[in-house]
Amino acid sequence: MNCGHDNENKFELPTSFKNDSISLWITFSKNTTLPLEKRRLYLEKAHTALKSGELDTFYMRTLSAVAYQYLKLKDTLRFKELNKETFQSALKLKDTFALADIHWNEANYYKKIEVYDTAYYHYDQAYKYFESIDEQNYSAKMLYGMSFIKGRFRDYSGSEILIVKAISKYKLLKENEALYASYNHLALLQNDIKEYNRALFYHNRALEYLDKLENKIDLYKISLNNIGNVYVEKGEYGKALSYYDKVLEDDSLKIKDIERYARVLDNITYCKLLKGDTTNLKQDFYRALKIRDSTNNKAGIVTSKIHLSEYFAIIKDSLKAINYAKEANVLSWEIKNSKDYLKSLNLLSKLDSKNAEDYLGKYITYSDSLQNIDRKTQNKFTRIAYETDEYIEETKRLSLQKTLILISALVLIIIISLVYYIMVQKSRTEKLLLETEQQKANEQVYILTLKQQVKLEEEKTKERNRISQDLHDGILGKLFGVRIDLGFLEIKGDSDTLKKHESFLEELQGIEAEIREVSHRLNTDFNSSEIDFSSILGQLLENKSRLGNFTYQLDIDENIGWSGINEIIKVNLYRILQEALQNVVKYSRAQNVSLSFSFQKNNLTVKLNDNGAGFNIKKQRKGIGIKNMKSRIEKLNGRFNVQSEIDKGTTVHFTIPIH
Repeated sequence: MNCGHDNENKFELPTSFKNDSISLWITFSKNTTLPLEKRRLYLEKAHTALKSGELDTFYMRTLSAVAYQYLKLKDTLRFKELNKETFQSALKLKDTFALADIHWNEANYYKKIEVYDTAYYHYDQAYKYFESIDEQNYSAKMLYGMSFIKGRFRDYSGSEILIVKAISKYKLLKENEALYASYNHLALLQNDIKEYNRALFYHNRALEYLDKLENKIDLYKISLNNIGNVYVEKGEYGKALSYYDKVLEDDSLKIKDIERYARVLDNITYCKLLKGDTTNLKQDFYRALKIRDSTNNKAGIVTSKIHLSEYFAIIKDSLKAINYAKEANVLSWEIKNSKDYLKSLNLLSKLDSKNAEDYLGKYITYSDSLQNIDRKTQNKFTRIAYETDEYIEETKRLSLQKTLILISALVLIIIISLVYYIMVQKSRTEKLLLETEQQKANEQVYILTLKQQVKLEEEKTKERNRISQDLHDGILGKLFGVRIDLGFLEIKGDSDTLKKHESFLEELQGIEAEIREVSHRLNTDFNSSEIDFSSILGQLLENKSRLGNFTYQLDIDENIGWSGINEIIKVNLYRILQEALQNVVKYSRAQNVSLSFSFQKNNLTVKLNDNGAGFNIKKQRKGIGIKNMKSRIEKLNGRFNVQSEIDKGTTVHFTIPIH
């Protein structure tokens, strides 16, 4: 739903070049009405003319501009060649500005191909160079770029710190358009962490700076759409629709920006659906999808199909709902859209009861792997910033007198360490909050799935009872009547005939007994939720045994009433066993595993034993897996214990009170 704003406009060419042929050729290469080959030809002319000139500051800046323009024309090979040429020349001249600009070009290139950790490194390098020569406008742009990438990997705390730093620079420079873009980005970050009121506050701040600009209509519509998105998240659908409708007041949007028109149309239609108004929604959903399909906007197509799936689910057309969710799932995987891939898996786990467990498993697995990737990437960003700071401090130390260096370096290191510590602590807090929210969402999905499976089993039981009743009251009654009637018939004939008649009557009586027994077996009720949860535990053990190549034994006390146990306890129980079995697979190398459940005096006791490698509990540092298990047990007021010896296996034992 969200719309961002590009804040990466490159600088203008030096004033002394404005009226010469090189400047004109570069300007012509930016003319989108010209054929691509002709635009490349103008750039080659500019480059050839530059090479015949003198190696100076003007040469450096213009050559960098030519390289960047090749990137804009999607000629990445030529871009890399010229950027390398610029870098070598900049080293000869010791031109700090040119070195900064080269890193900026590289950052744009890697951001374009979505290699974000490398892009972040080059933004950081460019920022340091621009800071060293007091180019505050460009250093602020680098902060914006780094903030965007951190937000992309859900490091919301780090992203917010960087964008606030950029805002402070832009305010001093009175760069109103950049301030608009920065506050808009800050608002989007707040929306992502569900701070909706702060998101609205920053959107309004963005609009204040937008009022100071000319030709602002397109940016204004972007903000209106984003504000509408915030109100949708808040559940205030009437307010959201009022903002979306303002975007479409100008009919020219269909001509000027058809993709944005499709986005807003889809937002309006989806908002109406959430509001409970399903009148004439299908045609608008299809119209938005058709536009996105015509422009090959794959991310937009995924969004449209997810919304269509939700629409058909609400109007009880399960087949179409499942089909659109599947199509969205496949396409989001192809374009590596993790957010919508998880959303489609979540939808399918609710819609497709037959495969709900499989989709839920994929959702949990992918969500966990995504968190690991984000965490690793965030750590890379931290290392890049830290290592760059170390290099700069070393350079400063060598350039100052010895006595001042020692004092300055010590103070600076202390300050950096404190700031770094505070940032890490704040980042960890934010990550823990986000992980908690994600865990709650996963648990809710799992609870819904359990309830769905229980409902399915209840329906199966009702159908069994109906068939049993039909057999008992219908077919059995009729068969009994036929046998009685045959019994009262006067059969004449020899003794063999009479014996056969008597034999047939006895056989009919035997058939009645068999039907009665089948009817009673069908009518024997059972606790579907207990069987269901027990089967889920069995399936978990079966899956892990295949991964770890071990045999297993599962014992579940018949006295355990799963239906009377809180769903939250069941979810945590599943997660704890999932973590414990994963440890067996990764570290234990066990051949046999036993898992038992017993219930006594309102206490559920679980024991997991393996005959694997084991470890020395006194020397072994507790990993995050054991900490997570212990934390979950303690939240449930339970007791947790791990026993292990090297080469003698490991036993995980815990007890949970059931009230």
